[in-house]
Amino acid sequence: MLREGRIVDASMIAAPSSTKNTDNKRDPEMHQTKKGNQWHFGMKVHIGVDDEIGLIHRLETTAANTHDREVSHKLLHGHERRVFGEAG
Repeated sequence: MLREGRIVDASMIAAPSSTKNTDNKRDPEMHQTKKGNQWHFGMKVHIGVDDEIGLIHRLETTAANTHDREVSHKLLHGHERRVFGEAG
């Protein structure tokens, strides 16, 4: 049954930071963030996965500067017996 545990994680989706387009603007839904010692521009995908069979049950996209903990409650249904994530 898909209620035992979840793995939650986030990954960057890179986008060009160029403003050389018809509007001369960056996409307002994308932002920059610093990871380690390097800056990235784009979005972030947050994923909730069943920890036993690997089925993705929830996916959220946010601006790159959104912290993982701001979205983690949306990736869980509240009946998990265990949750796995990283230090982020």
